Order: sequence, then structure tokens, then C-alpha cells
Amino acid sequence: MTASARSTVLSLYMRVFRTARLWQAASGVTGDTETERKYIIQEARTLFRQNQQLKDQEAIKKCIEECEARIEIGLHYRNPYPRPTYLPPFGLATQKGRKLKAQQRLRKQAKPIYLQSHDET
Repeated sequence: MTASARSTVLSLYMRVFRTARLWQAASGVTGDTETERKYIIQEARTLFRQNQQLKDQEAIKKCIEECEARIEIGLHYRNPYPRPTYLPPFGLATQKGRKLKAQQRLRKQAKPIYLQSHDET
């Protein structure tokens, strides 16, 4: 990892924790605020540790872009949880053969940058 990428990642890490510390839930309920703060911290720790061993500059750049997008979207909508993805029309196929592969390709194409680290459920 280059020095500039390292400093960018560390500044993003600090920004996420600063955001979590100052976070206020949209509902205004103290319990919701604490739950959302814990979610932000847990999610950041999990994703940063998961990507700690990355060496490829392109992969690091994508992770940085995803982190920045998730921060901005969370602050804009006042919701720390990932926004749902929507499949194209006729996006659900049966679980067999060629149609399944086509559906997997469509889902991968429909997945926005801020959800690249999440597995499909």
C-alpha cells in the first residue's frame, strides 16, 4: 500500500469513528441512537479488518470509494444502514440452468458501489 493510500484509509477510519461518536438517530430516541452508533462502529471495524490485507491498488481504491459513498449516503439520509438494491424487471428466475446464471449477472450489475462489501441475502 502506498503512503498516500495508507493516509487516506486512516483518515477515513477516523472519520467513520468521529461520525459514529456524533451520530444522532433521526427518530430522536436515545435507544435508537445507541443502536445505530454501535452498528456504525461494528460495521467499520469488520470491513476495515476484512480488507486489511489488500495489496492491489485498484481494490483499495474501490474500497475507499465505497467507504466515502456509504458515509455520504448515511449522513444525507440520516440512516447508517445500507440502502436496498432493486432488481431489474423480471429479475427473479427459477433456480436452475441458464436463467440462474443470467440472474446472478443481473444482480451483480444492479449492485451499487456502496454495497460491494455486502453479501447477498
